Amino acid sequence: MPILIATDAWHPQVNGVVRTLTSLARAATTLGAEIEFLTPEGFPSFALPTYPGLRLALPNRREIARRIEAAAPEAIHIATEGPVGWAVRGYCLRHKLAFTTSYTTRFPEYVSVRTGIPAAVGYAVMRHFHAPSATIMVATNSLRQELGQRGFRRLGFWTRGVDTELFRPDEPATLDLPRPIFLTVGRVAVEKNLDAFLSLDLPGSKVVIGEGPQRAELERRYPRAIFLGEKKGRDLASHIAAGDVFVFPSLTDTFGVVQLEALACGVPVAAFPVTGPLDVISDRPIGAIDSDLRGACLRALGRSREACRNFALEHSWENSARQFVGNLSRLQASAHFAGRASRRATDLVRTSQSPGR
Repeated sequence: MPILIATDAWHPQVNGVVRTLTSLARAATTLGAEIEFLTPEGFPSFALPTYPGLRLALPNRREIARRIEAAAPEAIHIATEGPVGWAVRGYCLRHKLAFTTSYTTRFPEYVSVRTGIPAAVGYAVMRHFHAPSATIMVATNSLRQELGQRGFRRLGFWTRGVDTELFRPDEPATLDLPRPIFLTVGRVAVEKNLDAFLSLDLPGSKVVIGEGPQRAELERRYPRAIFLGEKKGRDLASHIAAGDVFVFPSLTDTFGVVQLEALACGVPVAAFPVTGPLDVISDRPIGAIDSDLRGACLRALGRSREACRNFALEHSWENSARQFVGNLSRLQASAHFAGRASRRATDLVRTSQSPGR
């Protein structure tokens, strides 16, 4: 089953959306699904205002159409609400193609934090974007309920997974720091609410892994915190495994795949009681959630690292891919491309049979 996923978030970005999509593509092959990505690569771009590390593509309609028709997918999924997502949405609407979308980022809150534009305005835009979608995929029940209350319709589940071969408890990095080590990973930006973590009165050490526009400011304001910069792959996993508690201070993430990565490393999670942690941690003995983040951090210290690892082992990317593909199975995009695919095949046969070949 050929599937085309349109996304504005792509390499070299390091974030949960990119990790989710690349992990999904690997796992989907075991289900007979072949995923191709339509990304910002090859389009001109500009730096995102207030966030120079991120760039937005400037796709043109003709190239978007060419890429979609070259892929000739049986199903189309739009993963992000950026320029690429809007362009592919426009193509699907013009050609009366069914498509699915996913709600993975709280853009209304992100934009509100950075610009002061009310979140209600952002949600109106998001409702408009997702309204034609056959299924809006969300990762958690709490997000599904919240979006339903905000007027979103046709909401379906697409949970997340974790690579338990990469993220594992053995061979932790050597961190010569006072214990316990409270550690967080992610984009160092205002919407991640790192102030709420770094301002806590906690024993031991606080460690931040990641890059972003707020790093210099936070390093200046919290000189006792350790900023290790961006890490990837096994290096990232080993540093997470070296922590005693993984702190997830975000109030705006829709899931937070990094929670599962920490649990796979045997590290309990401390977080606020918001979408994502409420669904992943809940009242399970793998961490603590509390509006008092300091209290959650201290309680999480007593959780079993073995229980954390065992929980993560139950959340495979194969199960995630199965849900994703199931949501797309009812789409009929293939009929639109069937004629083109047939003509291409006929042309190839004629070419191979032509004299001189």
